[in-house]
Amino acid sequence: PLKNNKYRIAKSRYDSIDSYISNDPSNKPEYNDIPLVFDEDIYKKLSDNGIDNLLARHISHLFIRDPLVIFHELLNVDDNESTDHFENLQSTNWQTMRFKPPPSKTSPIGWRVEFRSMEIQLTDFENAAFAIFIVLVTRAVLSFNSNFYIPISKVDENMKVAHHRNAVLDEKFYFRKQIFPQSRPGTPAAGTPFGSPKLSNATLPRTAATNSSTTTTSGGSLAPGLDRSDEYELMTINEIINGAPSKGFPGLLGLVNSYLNTLNIDIETRCEISKYLELIKKRANGTLMTAASWMRQFVQNHPDYKQDSVVSEKINYDLVKMIEKINKGEVQVPELLGTFSV
Repeated sequence: PLKNNKYRIAKSRYDSIDSYISNDPSNKPEYNDIPLVFDEDIYKKLSDNGIDNLLARHISHLFIRDPLVIFHELLNVDDNESTDHFENLQSTNWQTMRFKPPPSKTSPIGWRVEFRSMEIQLTDFENAAFAIFIVLVTRAVLSFNSNFYIPISKVDENMKVAHHRNAVLDEKFYFRKQIFPQSRPGTPAAGTPFGSPKLSNATLPRTAATNSSTTTTSGGSLAPGLDRSDEYELMTINEIINGAPSKGFPGLLGLVNSYLNTLNIDIETRCEISKYLELIKKRANGTLMTAASWMRQFVQNHPDYKQDSVVSEKINYDLVKMIEKINKGEVQVPELLGTFSV
């Protein structure tokens, strides 16, 4: 029993998300399958003022933690004109995704979803590649009405496995098998392999809301529901990114390329995009090393390293200087970047 604390919080503020908040019919209540700690008073206030259950749970979950920094000049602001008080709390919850309301009534910026799970890379080229890849994935998901939901508990397991050494090649991750909505009569079958001329933005099936036997109680706790374990399976990163033809799974790059095929893109731009996507492809299939693997190899091969897990000041300095030379194009590292130019 807690004596000095109000909540028992299972996860760090630096962690994966704790709940899905979409009201889309594809987001079934069973996917929010881990207990969500939230402030009951704030949840009630939000609910009483018309905020739906999922969003009220998410926002009140943010308020189980205190902000890490308080700025003196922002102590007294008009909450009707500024969101600084909320953002001070929101911005110190570093989860893998962030739902961001508009900053103020007068701002032209709208509602946003921020992807926060990627690590910074060693070069501008790599950072550009991953940023472009994520943007294209989001556009493809919206265009094709794709469904990537799996239970939050499996997302948590994936994050733990991702910390293992060389997980990109040696581990498997839970991922949804069927990413397209069930087809209606006269539309292509759900799961049609990418590359088929039948599959386009215009012909991808869309479905209306479906009923579920699972309900969410007014207090926000999850009631028993359907077993959805047949909707996902363990996949390698190579399968997730590059696809698994034998399973009829297109992979994220297959999704992106099919989306690009629906756009009127000039050849020069398409070739430029392809360079970035090729880096993603080769990192996923092991042709190219990840930044973590390359840095680990650099340390292990350094003449001063004594195989004792101690990274000395000299080793660290040499690593940083090598990264600087790579960024300037003074040193080529084909095992990391292949033939791509930074």
